[in-house]
Amino acid sequence: MSALGELSKMKRRTGAKSAAEKRDDRRDNKAAYIFLIPWLIGLLFITIGPMVASLYLSFTDYNLLQAPNWTGLDNFARMLRDTRLHNSLGVTFTYVLVGVPVQLAVALLIAMVLDKGIRGLPFYRSVFYLPSLLGGSVAIAILWKQIFGTTGLVNQLLAMIGIQGPGWISDPNTALGSIILLHVWTFGAPMIIFLAGLRQIPAMYYEAASVDGASPWQKFAKITIPLLSPIIFFNLVLQIIGSFQAFTQAFIVSGGNGGPSDSTMFFTLYLYQKGFGQFDMGYASAMAWVLLIIIGVFTAINFVVSKYWVFYDD
Repeated sequence: MSALGELSKMKRRTGAKSAAEKRDDRRDNKAAYIFLIPWLIGLLFITIGPMVASLYLSFTDYNLLQAPNWTGLDNFARMLRDTRLHNSLGVTFTYVLVGVPVQLAVALLIAMVLDKGIRGLPFYRSVFYLPSLLGGSVAIAILWKQIFGTTGLVNQLLAMIGIQGPGWISDPNTALGSIILLHVWTFGAPMIIFLAGLRQIPAMYYEAASVDGASPWQKFAKITIPLLSPIIFFNLVLQIIGSFQAFTQAFIVSGGNGGPSDSTMFFTLYLYQKGFGQFDMGYASAMAWVLLIIIGVFTAINFVVSKYWVFYDD
């Protein structure tokens, strides 16, 4: 009987302890929720709320001054007939499909050079990363406009060797290329990520390949690329999403009109013109959701295709 009594007392003590732990857990959860309140308010009123509002407005005729008028799918039907929108999609796709691969190639090349263990690596790493911090700013876009202007630094250098350069940002054939070059110049962020990935590749793989007589290109193709493929995939997804949302560079370089001849009319710039230039907010909201769908489709394609070229340890 005494043994059973002691066992009963132990169970009661254990139960009391568990109840106390549960009270502590509830108290900790309350504290966590209190600290999460600012984030939840921001999520609701700054992210989810505007998204729901823009979804509703995409089915209306709304000019910011009068109440929205429900028009159904008219805004989306207008897009099928809007030639400027079609041109802006072409400009944006060119910017993404050319700028992103070139930028990632440059970033990987610089990362491989820095991975060789050169003296003053922290300094060079900071210098090369700096453009990513400044490249999306208005100041750099203005500077870029001056550099590639008719009398800018680029043409001054060309004049020194007897070449008369064009107005790079005033010529429809080269204006988009100058903005793509600005995008490529901001390779710092993917470069840092590539450099971190290269540091994780075991040196023994390269040593074994050297013993087998592999060339530098074979080492790059058979070792570096496969082992770095998750990092390449990560950078690719981030840069595609960011490139589709590019706005500042085109707005500043073109003076906000997407010129010359709409050659720098990005989709986001045309959206801005419709929404805040012409106060056609319903149409602009519909364009925003089309952009979201396009980004989602490209991201989904990347994830589907990644299983054929991205290799993980497991």
